[in-house]
Amino acid sequence: MKLAVLGGGGFRVPFVHQALVQGGASLHVDEVVLQDTDADRLTAMVQVLDQLSAGSARRPRLCATTVLDDALAGADFVFAAIRVGGVAARVQDERVALELGVLGQETTGPGGLAYGLRTIPVMVEMARRIAELAPKAYVLNFTNPAGMITEAMQSVLGDRVLGICDTPSDLGRRLARAVGVGATRLQLDYVGLNHLGWMRRVLHDGEDVLPALLADDARLASVEEAEVFGAPWLRTLGAVPNEYLYYYYRNREAVQNILASPSTRGEFLAGQQTELFRRMLAEPGRAAALWRGAVSERGASYMAEARGGSAGAPVGAPVEDAPLDGQDLAEQGYAGVALRVMEAITEDRRATMILNVRNGTTLPGLPEDAVVEVPATVDANGVHPLATPAPDLHQLGLMQQVKAVERATIRAALSGSREQAVLAFGMHPLVRSLDVADRLVQGYAERIPEVAAVLRP
Repeated sequence: MKLAVLGGGGFRVPFVHQALVQGGASLHVDEVVLQDTDADRLTAMVQVLDQLSAGSARRPRLCATTVLDDALAGADFVFAAIRVGGVAARVQDERVALELGVLGQETTGPGGLAYGLRTIPVMVEMARRIAELAPKAYVLNFTNPAGMITEAMQSVLGDRVLGICDTPSDLGRRLARAVGVGATRLQLDYVGLNHLGWMRRVLHDGEDVLPALLADDARLASVEEAEVFGAPWLRTLGAVPNEYLYYYYRNREAVQNILASPSTRGEFLAGQQTELFRRMLAEPGRAAALWRGAVSERGASYMAEARGGSAGAPVGAPVEDAPLDGQDLAEQGYAGVALRVMEAITEDRRATMILNVRNGTTLPGLPEDAVVEVPATVDANGVHPLATPAPDLHQLGLMQQVKAVERATIRAALSGSREQAVLAFGMHPLVRSLDVADRLVQGYAERIPEVAAVLRP
């Protein structure tokens, strides 16, 4: 079985590779092909993967290429995790918005729309190449903004594209620890869009244990979202929001905190990744150790700048050989979800997980072909969203507004329409100004060449 990884020089690729090496014995991936436009990053990443999997009898044959068609030809699964414009464009996603007093974040708000504008045409073209060269492949999309990209790709490949985000599954694991029950014994009632969702019920033996957790100060204190939002707000909602809703519920504070931070998240990562890849190429024998250290540093500062902390350690700080073992890597984030999806499809081992999938009739308040983030079962016949209780008015209203924004962004990206781009920015609840929307579109086109290439003059 062949797996193609698009964006194969990306920082998070080792999580996926280790999930294959350390994961279930029933999944047999014979070949992994890393594809990227940056040959140096591919070289460094191959070194990391070889060192992390050294001695394992289960590691697949590893190839690397800069040629997209070579990677796709005959693939059974395609993982897509690309960043059009690189981290340099992410820096501008954040800064252009912040300079206008609105949220600068890579997936939520105007930064996410700029990211989508330049990424959608590339991903839709990739979908066309997949349809030609690997028509039976399933595409597991990690490229952000994941819901928007997945929806655009589905216009070519249909339900063979699904989006994976680690945030809902990580939230489920945190809640399982808080209630003292194994995650596999819980049924999670989650509803939303990518980076915009709520955990509404946590069922154990048919009983919703979430109300008792919300009422228990001691146990709730162990849940990160209680720190992010405050326990009183969770009790008021009667649900646990996805952490990205911090940017909506505390938008003014988030913008102020990011502006006061020495650097944005993108600026921190740009410095860290430049130094990391330089050192990995200069010290190939330590590539995996250097990467582990960067993982530790990166994770410790996640979302910190928006909550009044620092985006990360100073650029150039010593990178430690962080003690992460292979099993930790296999279980972290979206890699574990992706492995379960592959096992469910190839082995017909039905599994349930929270995914970005075509809505169908799951949520009547949204179009049938809209991509939503809900629990779904996966088996040899594909992905099937589960029936779920209707969202409340607050949840549905926000989802509808953001979905309208996503669809306008897709139209702008595929048509080159500046008017549709301004419409998307102007409708976004975190912009709320047509004048600012117009200036955002102009600013992104001036500062990010890949955005300028999409929009008509």
